[in-house]
Amino acid sequence: MIRKMILAAVIAVSLTAVAVPAAAQAYVRIAPPPPREEMVPGHRPGYVWAPGHWEWRHRHYYWVNGYWLRERHGYHYNPHTWVERNGQWYLERGHWQHGDRDHDGVPDRYDRAPNNPNRY
Repeated sequence: MIRKMILAAVIAVSLTAVAVPAAAQAYVRIAPPPPREEMVPGHRPGYVWAPGHWEWRHRHYYWVNGYWLRERHGYHYNPHTWVERNGQWYLERGHWQHGDRDHDGVPDRYDRAPNNPNRY
């Protein structure tokens, strides 16, 4: 009987301790501060720089520093962006998008030389 009670207590505690995934988004009524200036390191072959951005945590904005992401051939990285919708702000998470033939990080539709693999 005691084992069943302990097991039930452990299950109840584990269900209440479930964390909200990072992908869960919320609308914020306060506009984010302007992006901070950050020193972007020099070109690093095989990697793409993801610039720093503001995140909303515990009813405040917190700065997240930029970082390197391993390059994905044929894709370009769209960084985190705050978007206003109906007077509220929403963070669109950074993501990879298909369409970068020369792997320079510039989408083909914006690239003046989309087939030049020596550009960076």
